[in-house]
Amino acid sequence: MERYVIIDLETTGHSPTENDKIIEVGMVIVDNDTIVDDYSTLFNPNKKIPPFISNLTGIRNEDVQNAPTFKEKAKKMIELCGNHYLIAHNVPFDLSFLNTELSNHGLNKLTNPVLDTVELARILYPQAPSYKLGQLAEYLGIFHESPHRALSDAYVTAKLFLKLKEKLNALPYETVTHLINLEKMLKSDLYALLEQRQQALAFSTTETKNIESFRGLAFKQIQNSKEKSLNLDMSFGDYLDSIYEWNGSMQKQMKNFEKRDGQREMSEDIFDAFQSHKHGLIEAETGTGKSLAYLITAIYEALRSNKRLVISTYTTQLQTQLLDEEIPLLQKLISLPFQAALLKGKHHYLSLEKFEHELTSSEQDNYGITLTKAMILVWITETETGDIDEIHLPSNGYFFYKKIASDTESYVDPTSPWFSKSYYQKARNKAQQANIIITNHALLCTDIFNDYQFLPSYDKAIIDEAHHFEDIVSRHYGLQLDYSNMQYNLNQIGTTDDGKWLNRIVEKCALGPNALSLEKWNEIFLRTKYEVDDLFRTLFQYVMDQKVNKKSVSDIGRIQYKIEEDQEASKAWQLIKEMANRLSFLLRDLIHILSFLDQQMDKQEVFDKYDKEDLKRHLQHLQNFIDHLESFFLLNASATHVKWVEMERHSFNNAIYLYSEPTEVAALLAQDFFDKKESIILTSATLTMRNSFSFIVNRLGLDSEKLITNKIISPFDYTNQVQLMVPNDFPDIKHGNLGDFIYSTCEAILSLAEITKGRMLVLFTSYNMLKRSYSLLREIMDLNQYVLIAQGISSGSRTRLKKNFQTFDKAILLGTSSFWEGVDIPGEDLSCLMIVRLPFQPPDHPVYEARANHIKKERKNAFFELALPNAVIRFKQGFGRLIRSKKDRGIVFVCDARIMKARYGKFFIESIPNVPVSFQPTYELMNKADEWF
Repeated sequence: MERYVIIDLETTGHSPTENDKIIEVGMVIVDNDTIVDDYSTLFNPNKKIPPFISNLTGIRNEDVQNAPTFKEKAKKMIELCGNHYLIAHNVPFDLSFLNTELSNHGLNKLTNPVLDTVELARILYPQAPSYKLGQLAEYLGIFHESPHRALSDAYVTAKLFLKLKEKLNALPYETVTHLINLEKMLKSDLYALLEQRQQALAFSTTETKNIESFRGLAFKQIQNSKEKSLNLDMSFGDYLDSIYEWNGSMQKQMKNFEKRDGQREMSEDIFDAFQSHKHGLIEAETGTGKSLAYLITAIYEALRSNKRLVISTYTTQLQTQLLDEEIPLLQKLISLPFQAALLKGKHHYLSLEKFEHELTSSEQDNYGITLTKAMILVWITETETGDIDEIHLPSNGYFFYKKIASDTESYVDPTSPWFSKSYYQKARNKAQQANIIITNHALLCTDIFNDYQFLPSYDKAIIDEAHHFEDIVSRHYGLQLDYSNMQYNLNQIGTTDDGKWLNRIVEKCALGPNALSLEKWNEIFLRTKYEVDDLFRTLFQYVMDQKVNKKSVSDIGRIQYKIEEDQEASKAWQLIKEMANRLSFLLRDLIHILSFLDQQMDKQEVFDKYDKEDLKRHLQHLQNFIDHLESFFLLNASATHVKWVEMERHSFNNAIYLYSEPTEVAALLAQDFFDKKESIILTSATLTMRNSFSFIVNRLGLDSEKLITNKIISPFDYTNQVQLMVPNDFPDIKHGNLGDFIYSTCEAILSLAEITKGRMLVLFTSYNMLKRSYSLLREIMDLNQYVLIAQGISSGSRTRLKKNFQTFDKAILLGTSSFWEGVDIPGEDLSCLMIVRLPFQPPDHPVYEARANHIKKERKNAFFELALPNAVIRFKQGFGRLIRSKKDRGIVFVCDARIMKARYGKFFIESIPNVPVSFQPTYELMNKADEWF
């Protein structure tokens, strides 16, 4: 069957069962891999088309007024479909609409074989950034003339299918064979296409290029890089001249080259710190080009000293940028050969051995796990790293991935044939040979607090996004325990009769469950699961019973409750402690039984290494649960640590998260890190308050006598690129006018949006305020005119929401939390940044409150020592979202008049670049904004 019918529908909504109707159909016919025909028509749905649909598709009520009804064209469509494959981008959606309409008109439903290009794209292009049709088309270089019109979308889907078919026909034999085994659980009827490819390969003598095969698994061959020797005979000054100065490599290699004095200044500062064996704090404002600046020095120093140098970032986005953009550019800019390697924690890397084992297991998979296996099968024929961050798995696919990550290998045998194929071992070997190791703060901290066992040895490091470093350090010195994780790990073990891991082990065992002393397992196991439920449910109720003023709300809407000494003395808390103690004893009983099983497994040949590795992993998880329960519940509160509970407001009664962190990490960092390393450079665009580094120096435990500091000024002309506007007539929240304040904010959003034609990013400090503003905006705004996107409400990741924002001409993006930094929207896509409130951390946030109390005990002012500096740094991060290049231009609108009225307001103004400030009534600011644009 070589004929395919590609269908796309435009509809009045998302559900045919709720009387949504088809308003347009587009059909494209593919025969022998060639587009041979098409068909399209509008339909009169006999109901109003919602404004959002009209805005999305451009189809309005008047366009369909004289169009035919579905019934009039149904037979024509059935005739075109014949008995051919039906293809759509999300087949269940289009087919359900078609079959509902056919059934409503007394016609037979379509039962053709189907292919879903969303599913196929996920499998065959696992590294695609998105699986929306428009973004896939862009990724694959397919021209998309009229997005969200049926015939145009059908044409794009047809071209996408042809690319997918071509990709499928390039897969190696082993991959195709595994996909055939998985096919029955997929939505698409792929068997015939896969079998055709398998048969073609069976009779072919041509080997698939750059593919290695082992134990029935096909994966990309990775060539080991060879270490290059180099004699460095160039002075640092000459080295910088050859890059930065006129006629240097930057000017020759970079389009629109502009010499930035601050960039070279930063390179020189870092080199001075390295030479004098001092640590460094460098604030490099937006536009400095700090990544290149520190990489240029890092490479020279690594080659000069013949010692590796570590660069650590907070976000994976910056890691990717360094490795995929900056390093390749530097290889052109620098005439000296160097090697850079990315190293992450072991859990980031796939274990091929574990994956091969899971593929052959008899456990029944659901759709999500089947799709995950299919994606990974194709991905390993392409990836050189095995880093799972390269692909976006289905949500439940990450639970499966936990079973096949490299950290599940309790012992790696260097003599095993899998050892040389291990992605993690390859990453470690590459890091050992590299001049520059790029890692993240999390692994850096893991290395520090485990006596430097995880990273190759180093003396010097550069920590980018350093304003996050204290928080990451605190988390690594602390603990986290949650209900879902406990139950998930217990369920992975199971009972002796439920088909899970333990059941399979017992069935393998010749002695039987009784002889293995497992007769008590089921009873203890079920009691343990019950006690976990009971503990977390009781804890939920305990927190709910506390007074409102004892609780806080996180920026993502979770209720937070800090555990203090006076609460620990209460009868209710004593009951919870008894429950935790009881649960710890039950977990110990489980460990004792599994330990006995471990001894028996050593005596029997029926058990393989995977069984034993799984057992050791389960034992480790159970022991971790005991350690965390004891630390959180059974040890008394300490002045040096803060313990708190978080829970979802509208979730299950046991959806609880437990946290504990040290209140201060300065002494720990000084002792374990800064005193042990020769030179550590900490950099960020936001480290100072009013040009002073004192806050970050104190928080991180740096010795000011062994420290080099500098603030690199931005090359942007902020005076002419930015207007800072603050209304002087907004209601004051202090006087209980929150509703009025939100209403004024929403009015200002709409007024500014009219001036800037959307293109607005609105930053909130409270998720609750964001939700209330979103609801009000939807009531008062013209949904035909603007697309409103809100973090936590609109579906998708931060990256997806940003892309959607940039896709629409007139869009307003509401964000909190992570949107304050790391979001780059250059050019005209963003013309207005609104900051709703100054970003002070809530005074009742558990960690802030504990740190503040610690500062007060030292007879210092917690507001000026902690709250204000943190808020200023956060404000600077938010402010930096607007101007990302010399051509950008826009307005920063701050709704919070405290920035002008409060005595501490000047700390914010004086910590950002010098910009014109207007403090006037809202209507005057709107007039000024209108003139500005």
